[in-house]
Amino acid sequence: MKVVAFNGSPRVNGNTAQSLKMVLAELEKEGIETEIVQLGGRKVFGCLACGQCGNNQDNRCARKDDEMNTFIEKIEQADGVIIGSPTYFSNVSTEVKALIDRCGYVAKANGGALLRGKVGTAVVSVRRAGSTFTYSAINFFFGIAEMIICSSSYWNMTLSRDPGDVQKDEEGIQTFQVLGQNMAKLLKQVR
Repeated sequence: MKVVAFNGSPRVNGNTAQSLKMVLAELEKEGIETEIVQLGGRKVFGCLACGQCGNNQDNRCARKDDEMNTFIEKIEQADGVIIGSPTYFSNVSTEVKALIDRCGYVAKANGGALLRGKVGTAVVSVRRAGSTFTYSAINFFFGIAEMIICSSSYWNMTLSRDPGDVQKDEEGIQTFQVLGQNMAKLLKQVR
């Protein structure tokens, strides 16, 4: 089994990345292969709604942006998907939104099998407030894609601003550890 995690923050080792690593550590303890993909800061763009992915029927975006298709391929090959995002003005980063829109459009235009039945979960970092909108945006994507949404003992988020602040958030750390444990159990039950 494999889980791919997308760091939607441009900070390669910021709080979102550190939170994702906490979840992945628990999955690895259970023998699940993991990969973290740096999405934030990449030059990815939103969907143009050209509809060509539906015409091509190849689970790929027709837009000449090989990077996004690489991300979609990683999702296609995974059993589980984690999308991590910082909270920017009460929503996901633009790179996360581009991934959601383009991957979602490709999946729907190709019959939905690309995402259906995979286990998905959100990981969110926030300075103070607005995280529930970010959490919801990611989970709305998983829901419409017919994915199985994994949860934890609290919403999957940390209150942290400066890189490393997540390490001081005891409840956030516990939430991410439980999330990783729950995701491992769920993946084993589903697969």
